[in-house]
Amino acid sequence: MEYNNPVIPGFYPDPSICRVGDDYYLVTSSFEYFPGVPIFHSKDLVHWRQIGHCLTTERQLPLAKAWSSGGIYAPTIRHHNGWFYMVTTNVSDIGNFFVRSEQPAGPWSDPIPVAQNGIDPSLLFDEDGRVYFQSARNGDEGNGIYQCEIDISSGSMLTESRLIWKGTGGANPEAPHLYKINGYYYLMIAEGGTEYGHMVTIARSSDPYGPYEPCPSNPILSHRSLNSSIHATGHADLVQAHDGSWWAVFLGIRPASYPYRHHLGRETFLAPVSWTTDGWPVIGHGGRIEPVMAAPQLPEVRWPLKANRDDFDDTTLGFDWTFLRNPAPESWSLHESPGNLVLRGNKVSLDDAGAPAFVGRRLCHMSCNIAALLDFEPVNDGEEAGLTVFMNERYHYDLAVKLKEGRKVIVYRRTVGSMRTEYTQDCPEGAVTLKIEARPESFLFKVQQDQSNDLELGSGETHLLSTEVAGGFTGILIAMYAVCERGQSTPARFDWFDYKPMT
Repeated sequence: MEYNNPVIPGFYPDPSICRVGDDYYLVTSSFEYFPGVPIFHSKDLVHWRQIGHCLTTERQLPLAKAWSSGGIYAPTIRHHNGWFYMVTTNVSDIGNFFVRSEQPAGPWSDPIPVAQNGIDPSLLFDEDGRVYFQSARNGDEGNGIYQCEIDISSGSMLTESRLIWKGTGGANPEAPHLYKINGYYYLMIAEGGTEYGHMVTIARSSDPYGPYEPCPSNPILSHRSLNSSIHATGHADLVQAHDGSWWAVFLGIRPASYPYRHHLGRETFLAPVSWTTDGWPVIGHGGRIEPVMAAPQLPEVRWPLKANRDDFDDTTLGFDWTFLRNPAPESWSLHESPGNLVLRGNKVSLDDAGAPAFVGRRLCHMSCNIAALLDFEPVNDGEEAGLTVFMNERYHYDLAVKLKEGRKVIVYRRTVGSMRTEYTQDCPEGAVTLKIEARPESFLFKVQQDQSNDLELGSGETHLLSTEVAGGFTGILIAMYAVCERGQSTPARFDWFDYKPMT
């Protein structure tokens, strides 16, 4: 049996994993999007389904101050004595904290802060009852991985922070995970920055505070300078499967074109881990992985396929859906018009680093067809609702219905940094189907009304919304949105939303 990488496609970076019996749980970063820290479940390490989020309330996840690619960085998930712990950083608010739950699907506790600063926090529950907390920070001894012991009931630091490893000399030593395996403490980190020079390195010691001996074969994972469809591999976490085999999850990117540019974001990959005779781990094939690899020798458990269409008939949104920062309660509803998602725009637009009326999902495939049926009759100039291909407030493509100078129009807009183009077409009364055809190097935008033929409005290059151009740490979301310059919006009713991958 074989599996395809990535195992979780789309903007799901910085994966962390834990095993409980024959169940596996995985979390990823979520940055400025809400709810925060999606959590996935698998029985075979290959097939994953989302079961919820760890941070589902504004009290757990305040994002009012979150800039683009701010918010939640690099979670770690661990299980100890019947409790799940998820530790992470809200770089725009509380800093480092953890939440806990007896059930991985939640509900999770209120945040418990940890005073040691930095990013990418992790936990090790040692056999003697001590709990070690690691983070990447620039402390008194320079940039590196620092550690303290904490009281897991309160988050209080029981010791001072100490530098335990600076890595092998690569830029930005980060993403620490500490494991105790066969009497050794293994400290695995990422170096090189989450870019094309990304890599995973590891060191070990007989003492949790070191000194740490680097692996002679570092880096144990890197795709630097390779002729591969997968790049920027790093930020890994190890897990021992219930059959005794070892595996790593980590992030990587799939550039869509040359020069290399990626727009789906950093995705979650899987690779086997072997051990040398002198006790060092090797990820993949000598530190390299492939798009297709031999699957774990575990019983295969597939989850039901997701429907291509969301009819918005349920009373809650599915786990795929996400908001941009903490949504205003009045900005969206599944109850106002049952069978529809209703958005009411406010003065916050897609060009603002705020919380517009916005319900989106990650773009997870290079090629897919997206469509939504929108019923929207704006009555005031400046009212607008539609679909956006969104990277951040300075880089997005929009296809929408708008009232402009008293006329209802379809507008297709491209916002690329300081440059903006806009095309409008008169739009008759009545619902309209908005369509986006996503392909590796372009997006094509169309509209359809009644049973008429599609009207093509324009296209946009994927690379202009890529991380290499737009910056940041996220990936593209496809979102339904609404805006109202006056703040009192006509309701925009979305009857359904289609997302159909092209195989």
